[in-house]
Parts: sequence; structure tokens; C-alpha cells
Amino acid sequence: MIIANPFEQGLDRVAANHVPLTPLSQLERVATTWPDKIAIIHGEGRTSYGEFYARCRRLASALTRRGIGPGDTVSIMAPNTPPLLEAHFGIPMTGAVLNALNTRLDAATIAFTLDHAESKLLITDRSHSAVIKPALAQLGRTIPVIDIDDPLDPSGELLGEKDYEAFLREGDPEHAGRMPADEWNAIALNYTSGTTGNPKGVVFHHRGAALNAMGQILAFGLRLDTVYLWTLPMFHCNGWCYTWAVTVAGGTHVCLRKVEPKRIFELIVEHGVTHLCGAPIVLNMLVHAPDSDRKALPQPVQVATGGAAPPSAVIESMERMGFRVHHLYGLTETYGPATLCAWQDAWNDLPMKEKAEKMARQGIAYPTLDRVMVADAETLQPQPSDGAHLGELMIRSNTVMKGYLKNPKATAEAFKGGWFHTGDLAVRHSDGYVEVKDRSKDIIISGGENISSLEVEEALYRHPEIMEAAVVARPDPKWGESPCAFVTLKPGARDVTAEQIIAYCRENMAAYKIPRSIVFGPLPKTSTGKIQKYVLREQASKL
Repeated sequence: MIIANPFEQGLDRVAANHVPLTPLSQLERVATTWPDKIAIIHGEGRTSYGEFYARCRRLASALTRRGIGPGDTVSIMAPNTPPLLEAHFGIPMTGAVLNALNTRLDAATIAFTLDHAESKLLITDRSHSAVIKPALAQLGRTIPVIDIDDPLDPSGELLGEKDYEAFLREGDPEHAGRMPADEWNAIALNYTSGTTGNPKGVVFHHRGAALNAMGQILAFGLRLDTVYLWTLPMFHCNGWCYTWAVTVAGGTHVCLRKVEPKRIFELIVEHGVTHLCGAPIVLNMLVHAPDSDRKALPQPVQVATGGAAPPSAVIESMERMGFRVHHLYGLTETYGPATLCAWQDAWNDLPMKEKAEKMARQGIAYPTLDRVMVADAETLQPQPSDGAHLGELMIRSNTVMKGYLKNPKATAEAFKGGWFHTGDLAVRHSDGYVEVKDRSKDIIISGGENISSLEVEEALYRHPEIMEAAVVARPDPKWGESPCAFVTLKPGARDVTAEQIIAYCRENMAAYKIPRSIVFGPLPKTSTGKIQKYVLREQASKL
């Protein structure tokens, strides 16, 4: 005899008790509660939350009148400016999917993206016309183009049928907009940069975007009085979901078209910036900014960084300047940050060097993330929490992508065994904190010993004359592989030889980890500031 569960009898999901999660609904709440509060600062311009909400509804209305709706993609190519922020709400409010284009890509890749995404309309800042014009020519079909004519940068060519502001005037500021019928509906499409082949289209859903936005508020301490400076590209994982998170918190967005240390310091002082985000390269730029570009911080500034393990020397230098560094970890496939190195009071009294080493770990799961596991990539058997056994870092959560657009094979591979496989090799420490040791393809195997390139880089960053460092494997006739270090010296650094750096390494690491080769010069980087180790591996193989 089957006994019915009384908690499932007559207690159904109905409109009154079940509403799809989405970050879109929160804009109305903030705009109606604090309509006069400044939402966006851009140059001399100020936009209140009431105006911000009306402009997003105008955008949704204008797009809807053009026939844009569910199943469609709208692309936008813009720096960190108000139109891109408005697109994060106005485009999904039509039921369509937002595709924020990487502003640092070439025309061929942009053309591929527009084609693969089947974009129905493109909004583009005129400063990017030199890339967009040939991309549209390569696309092979005609799509409507709307120009953003930002007075802060009038360079470039107008390519579209009309200006963005004129396009907004086509829309109704009282337009109701469309909330998702299902929280599993797609909200955004982001393309991975990739190292070989075409980029993959990562599909975000409304539920994941809403949850990760809430996770950012909890992890980074966003509040109503937050002043957030946009040093992180909004196109990158939708600005790690801070486009939605800062808005949900009712904070103020300070836009920044270009990352320049001098301007960052100026805006921090001028607007009382409390929070900013960026890859380690941004932190490194601030650390090595000339004294003439720096300004004393009026208050501690919270900085979230991720994308690669920031060297503890960089964290240490930022802390000394008055920045409070929060180390996050994630991927495009996890809506940006998924773990954080949560602070422990026991670390307060540690020497700065030891404190920075603790902070450089990837940490624990976000409060809105289900589980993080370090396990054998094939058997899925969890590794011991001893800080020594390497395994692949895997994630299971509502804040993992729907999958890769039009690529079921890659999606199935990424979700093998019911976990998202990050491809990063990590250890879990006895306190439960995870630490990424390397990408699986970046680990160096020398004479049967595993060498973490990140560990060697960590030591190199502490050299007084080195600004940036990257370590890769190079073929070795005796050991199979040996470490090869590529370094960029600090501006004005004294002459440093390869022999001197090797001698320094000999004092700071085990002999088998010491780089056998040192190459000086600038490091190749991706459009989001990550060092392109596959380029360096190719160079190392020819040494």
C-alpha cells in the first residue's frame, strides 16, 4: 500500500507561491523605492534609478516594436558605459537573449559570434567601428545596427541606421516588459575566449543570473551605499553578474570606458568608490602605477579579483596601499565567481606575507553555490583534504551554465558524471579551502615530478625587479619537461640577467622546480587580461 505524502497533496505550485527567479524584477523594486538615488555616473552625467528603469523599459519597448522577442539574440559592442548596463535589463525584458561582445576581439571572431548567435540586431559604440565594419562585411547577411554616440569618445564611424538615444525615443517608458515564463529561460549568451578553434557560446539562465547576483552581494558586501567602479569589463561573464548585483543592492555604478590607473585613482577619490573588480593584471597596474598617478585613498576600497591566482606579492602590495583584496574563482561557465577565499579572524595577526598566502587560495563555495569538489577526473573519487593530493576542481550548482549553444558534444563532456569539469587542478586543505595549483594542461612533469607553474610564478613575483611572470613546460632531453620562465621587468628596473634570476630561484624553491630558461619581454594576453600560456608553450618549444 502506497501512502500519499500529505505535504504534496493539494499543495501545488501556483502563481501566488511560485515565481521564476530573475534579476530583472529587482530593478523595479529599487527604482520605485529610491527613484531619485543616483544609479549611474558617467563623466559629468548622472542617471537616477527612476530614469534608469524608464530607459530600460524604453529599450525593451523599442526592441519589441522591431519584432524582437523570445528565442532572439541581440548583440551589443560597447565599453563600460550606460547603454551596456541598460542592455542587461532592457534586452532580457523582451524575452530575448543578451549577447555582450568582447570589445577586444578581431573582426573575424566578431563575425563568427554574430553568425553563431544568429543575432537579430546589433547595438555598437562608434569607437569600435574599425572592427565592427569589416565584421559586418564578413557576416554575409544584413542586420539592423544602432550606433552609440558617446560624447566622451567621438572617435570612429557611425555605421547604423540611427543613434541609440533616437532609438530609445521609439520606446515607451511605461512599457511593462516581459518577465521569463520559466527561470530556465536563457538570459545571456557569452563566448569563451578559447585557445584553439572557434569560441564556445555559454548560455546563462535567469535562475543562475539571479542567484549569482545575490551571491555577489553576500560575498562582496554590497549595500545601498555601495559605489562600484567598473574596472571589470561588463562583457566578461556579464561583469561577473555585478551588472545585476549592484543594481539589486541599490548601489551606484561608476562607468569607466578605459582602464587607466591614474583615472581609477581619480574616480575613487572623486566619487568615494567603495568596491571594484578586476583580473590580477588590473591589480598589477595599480601596484606599479607611478607615484604621480596615485592618490591617497579616502577610505578602504574593497577589490575582488579572479581569473588567475593573484601572486601573494601583489595582494600584499595592494593591502599596503589601502585596498582590501577578496580572491574569487570561477569561469564563464559558472557565471563568473563561484568560490571565495572567505576571511578568518585567526588570520588577522599573521605577518603580511603569510596573510597574503592565505588570501591567494581559491577558498570555499559561494553561499549560492551547491558544491565544490576536488576529485579524480575519471573516477570522481574525492581526494583527501591534506593540501597535497591533486585532483580536478569540479562544481555542481544552479549557477552553472545551461550548456554550450549548438554544441551538445562539448556540453556532455563538460558535465560528465553529473559535475561541471573546470579543467583546473587543485588540492583541498584541512580547513576545507581549495587551492588551484594549475590548469591541467599547464602542469609541468619533470622527471616524473609534478611542478605547479603557479608555485614557481609565485616565487618569481617576489623578485624585486619582476613585474609579471609566467612559467610553462619546455621539452627537456633528460627530464622530459623542465620549467621555462617568461618575465617582464618593472619600469625602470636595473639590468637583471637570466643567471641572477635562476640564482634567486635556487634560494627560494626546490632544485627540480627551478626554471632552466628565462625569457625577457612582454607577455601575450587574452582579451580579458589572462596570460596566453599556449603561445608561451609554443615559443618555449622552439628554444
